[in-house]
Amino acid sequence: MITFILSVVALIVGYALYGKFVEKIFGVDKNRPTPVTFLEDGVDFVPMPWWRIFLIQFLNIAGLGPIFGAIAGAMWGPVAFLWIVFGCIFGGAVHDYLSGMLSVRMSGISSPEIIGKYLGKGFKIFIRGFTIALMVLVGAVFIMGPAQILANLTKGFFNLTFWSIVIFIYYILATLLPIDKIIGRIYPIFGIALLFMALGISFALILQGYKIPELIPATFYNMNKNASHFPIFPMLFVTIACGAISGFHSTQSPMMARCIANEKYGRRVFYGAMVAEGIVALIWAAAAMSFFGGVEQLNNEMISNKGNAALVVNLISNTLLGKIGAVFAILGVVAAPITTGDTAFRSARLILADFMKIPQKRMRNRILISLPLFFVGFLLTQINFGIIWRYMAWSNQVLAAIMLWTLFIYMFKAKKFYWIVLIPAIFMTGVVTTYILIAPEGFQLQNNLSYTLGGIITVLITMFFIFKVRRDRNLHLL
Repeated sequence: MITFILSVVALIVGYALYGKFVEKIFGVDKNRPTPVTFLEDGVDFVPMPWWRIFLIQFLNIAGLGPIFGAIAGAMWGPVAFLWIVFGCIFGGAVHDYLSGMLSVRMSGISSPEIIGKYLGKGFKIFIRGFTIALMVLVGAVFIMGPAQILANLTKGFFNLTFWSIVIFIYYILATLLPIDKIIGRIYPIFGIALLFMALGISFALILQGYKIPELIPATFYNMNKNASHFPIFPMLFVTIACGAISGFHSTQSPMMARCIANEKYGRRVFYGAMVAEGIVALIWAAAAMSFFGGVEQLNNEMISNKGNAALVVNLISNTLLGKIGAVFAILGVVAAPITTGDTAFRSARLILADFMKIPQKRMRNRILISLPLFFVGFLLTQINFGIIWRYMAWSNQVLAAIMLWTLFIYMFKAKKFYWIVLIPAIFMTGVVTTYILIAPEGFQLQNNLSYTLGGIITVLITMFFIFKVRRDRNLHLL
């Protein structure tokens, strides 16, 4: 219990102190016009109060990530608390804040355009395709998952096809309509509900006397039941993405960068939403470790259910929160992924619009860009994602590493304290390179060989970016 409470406190203190430090390094200018002040179009550039933007950003980046990922990550034991805390404060929140504020400074452009500006035209082309594919895949997966759950809840009345069509229609509306018509109205409600759900779980754990494992020398080891195949590094650092650091967040931040009215709200919205997500992840990791009687029992439960975290969420919610828990459980496993899927499609539309330089004020333009996305998304719903989805967590962290290197180049060129992004960039590069070498869905190399090759690749990539910024600086001086 002490470890859990200290972890929550650390995240709050991290927001207050390190968040302020990062904000100072970036150099917020409260008098500088934000994109919405000169590009307001009533569709994507719509001014909204910071608290509403915060709740929308929180739900955009949260979804099921800090719930399912934290539950799966809890299988490694209390060491998961460390990754959530340090990953969130020094990695994820910095990544989200700086990528969001760069979009604010660059007229609200999408993440591939930001990456392309600093990594070059060739990389821009690659990252556009990579990001759009990721967005459409996320949107498609988050049609079938919630639809299957709703079909199970309404057996005899509505089937999988019916709910798939309903969700798909909602996605179309949320993608095409102005951001304040649907997303701006229902997201704050769902965001508050998701926060209350997490807080309710945490209070129930404490009041009902559940024993949350402490992080002490005796528990500071890999408690995963299949530890030899799932070492803490790098497996834990990819399993818990949302809640610690996630590249997907950088694709969502530009949507809110187009709505924020003053740069001074950036820390509250971008850094703050990430910290809030970290707290949610901590709560669900603690709940998973304690609810079944310990980490070993959690491992047994997850293995017996073939890693289905949705069943764990339902069981914990219904037991700890009673009848209200059933409602919140549905929110967690249905509404959360839907609200991630719709913004994934919307992000894909904005990325394409930025790339093709097509104004989005007219509905006809939005439809023309969105139709191919929805067509591909529909086709993808017909495919079994059992294998493909395993690579998504890795792809997500690859995107985080790419954005961190982008931020490093920006900070270096702007003569700012670039170490706040260089260290996370090197670490995440090590994570993703080692993961693909060692993981069951990767090359399945021996651990020691994977660590050696991962280390070598990480050093080479680091040298490449350091030489790149120094070369660019010398060329600029010439």
